[in-house]
Amino acid sequence: MELLHSGKVRDVYADGEDLILVASDRISVYDVALPTPIPDKGRLLTALSLWWFEQVADLVPNHVISATDVPAEFAGRAIRCRRLEMVPVECVARGYLTGGGFAEYQRTGAISGVELPRGLVEASILPEPIFTPSTKAPMGEHDEPITYAEVVDKVGAETAEQLRRITLDVYRRGAEIAADRGILVADTKIELGWAPDGTLVLGDELLTSDSSRFWPAESYQPGRAQFSYDKQYVRDWATSSGWDKQAPAPELPAEVVEATRVRYVEVYEKLTGNRWD
Repeated sequence: MELLHSGKVRDVYADGEDLILVASDRISVYDVALPTPIPDKGRLLTALSLWWFEQVADLVPNHVISATDVPAEFAGRAIRCRRLEMVPVECVARGYLTGGGFAEYQRTGAISGVELPRGLVEASILPEPIFTPSTKAPMGEHDEPITYAEVVDKVGAETAEQLRRITLDVYRRGAEIAADRGILVADTKIELGWAPDGTLVLGDELLTSDSSRFWPAESYQPGRAQFSYDKQYVRDWATSSGWDKQAPAPELPAEVVEATRVRYVEVYEKLTGNRWD
């Protein structure tokens, strides 16, 4: 195998015509990889992504060839997948007002050019899910919100409409399934790429604690920050630490590592119904 790319969280290897996508235990916030791993994170993200790919298989195809035909040293945290020509847009769907979207709304009354009602507060449910794309920044730089018109300029009107439709379809399906299990999906980011036959295909990860914000429905209350089953806990710690959000990032305390792992395990179990061993 040949290492093609080592990203903030994943490593990509070429294996003949296929790719081997390996999820590490690294964690990133504000587009910077932290030096402290989260034990089991790579395996948890891989297992949850595979589960979600099955749940939305009727909506959009995915890049998975095999979760078992991978090198033994990567077993459980790697996927053999198809090569795709990735779309140069981060496809984000939001059903609630939080994170960077909330900050942008406070400044402009909109997110990625989508105008929203006045008077919304942190964690408000939106009138309907919205497509809020962003750039794909190089490692170490920050993704920036872009408008739908800018997506059209990048990829053309037909592809832009497909990106928006698929992203919102996947979000709605994920939110519906999660709601039945007591979980609110505040937002999610997906990756799409072109297969050789011209089909748009899901790649990377799907509806994981790294690419989504998951909130327990039972404690949801707009107007404040929510308990999150995702890396928001690490973002909050990083912000409170005084770190300037530029590399190098600080080490995570042991209690933050353990609390983050517990969140990842709990949401995996709640969503899939499977016990994490």
